[in-house]
Amino acid sequence: MDSYAIRAEGLTKVYKDFWRRKSTSALTNLNLTIERGEIFGLLGPNGSGKTTTIKLFLGLLFPTSGKSWVLGYPSGNLTIKRNIGFLPEESYLYKFLTAEEILDFYAKLFDIEKKERKRRIDALIHEVKLDHVRKRPLSQYSKGMLRRIGLAQALINDPELVILDEPTSGLDPMGSRQMKDLILDFKRRKKTVVLCSHLLADVQDICDRIAIFNKGVLQVAGTVRELLSQNDAIEFVIKNLFNDDIEAVKAFIESRKGTVLSIKHPSSTLEDLFISIIQRR
Repeated sequence: MDSYAIRAEGLTKVYKDFWRRKSTSALTNLNLTIERGEIFGLLGPNGSGKTTTIKLFLGLLFPTSGKSWVLGYPSGNLTIKRNIGFLPEESYLYKFLTAEEILDFYAKLFDIEKKERKRRIDALIHEVKLDHVRKRPLSQYSKGMLRRIGLAQALINDPELVILDEPTSGLDPMGSRQMKDLILDFKRRKKTVVLCSHLLADVQDICDRIAIFNKGVLQVAGTVRELLSQNDAIEFVIKNLFNDDIEAVKAFIESRKGTVLSIKHPSSTLEDLFISIIQRR
């Protein structure tokens, strides 16, 4: 069995026009590995090749050249479909069904027996915080609620690999935080997560490794720490120093040929502030 959750070698996708002439190179010579059990982020501007990459991994598109493997099988192999959960950027759901009914429908597609279907549906609806609207038609859901039920649908088969395209789209800060907590829980449950997002803060918070694409070409890949660390600078966070002590520390550093770039109070994030205010009330 392949030790990687996903592996791509020379993966290329070229779209052609009506006359079969080369029109657009959506992805060029991608070589990439994604470890089992990690959260991997795909980053890039619109049109950079992220969605094309996901569709190639899922077997929804055929490559022009190159190969890819998912969970040890060639991409598109029907054997692996049961072990993949996919949340597309736009979830297309039957709006006349309730949350319970839509999840029951997808569970039946996986031939999950009735008792187990009931257990999974109850657990997932609770997990995505939709207990209070579980019997309401999806036509009455907000965009954020639809995003959550879409995630539950992607998890109904208890997949080994979860692919999420813009999972926090349409969610308020509380919903976004809950979504990120769910994704981190996937990792604790030994699932592999591939996350595609435009929200860089989300990716930085939860991903083990990331890959940045531009114009269909992989630009860089690595751990978040490796890519963001500034090896020529050191940061100290110190409490309970008076102004005279600060000046003394600064003078000591400069006496050792160091350069003090800034002295400032650390700050939290706007998301943390928003969450703390809402939770207090």
